[in-house]
Amino acid sequence: MKITYYGHSTFSVEIASKSLLFDPFISPNERASHIDITQIPADYVLLSHGHQDHLADAKSILDRTGALLLSNYEIVSWYGQQEITHAHPMNHGGKKTLDFGSVKCVNAIHSSVLPDGTYGGNPMGFVIESAEGSFYYSGDTALTYDMKLLGEFHQIDFAILCIGDNFTMGVEDAIHAAEFVGCDKVIGMHYDTFGYIKIDHQAAKEAFAKAGKSLYLMGIGDSMEI
Repeated sequence: MKITYYGHSTFSVEIASKSLLFDPFISPNERASHIDITQIPADYVLLSHGHQDHLADAKSILDRTGALLLSNYEIVSWYGQQEITHAHPMNHGGKKTLDFGSVKCVNAIHSSVLPDGTYGGNPMGFVIESAEGSFYYSGDTALTYDMKLLGEFHQIDFAILCIGDNFTMGVEDAIHAAEFVGCDKVIGMHYDTFGYIKIDHQAAKEAFAKAGKSLYLMGIGDSMEI
């Protein structure tokens, strides 16, 4: 799988020649000002919850690419009112098989409201399974014991976890999350974008290494194979 980071919590993951784009928040992010969103491919756009810093560019990308929107029922319905009809609603515990593999919606402990104040439904994370490997995208969440179930029922090769603290898990809790889901490779997200969530990169990597795990902090616009 090829993973490209576009800042904050926005990732593109290529699986079976398909591009999965998670939580596109790029154009309002000053740290991602060098990214041209018109060049970002997407066959699927997955939205974990309704906050602006996770969906600011979703509509423009959906309009341009014709990608299938995957999110909870409330968010899919909200986009339906904006003429985004190529969409599939889901909710916690639900699994959908697609041409690249499958998507399962899992618990996330956070809040969710759409930019116009509309109720955004329950926040969630995603477990992606495919012939090329499986991974967990946590979305914005606190550490929860439910994550242990992911390790029991799924073979997670790597996890994309929030690590910025304040609004979500911090580094220490993310290490526990990685232990719960049973993986040693973690890609960090939801850090440094705002003053509230700035982290010490070296200290974070050392904390993960001390726990026997690898933390990858990708540069915005950079890609890696995993």
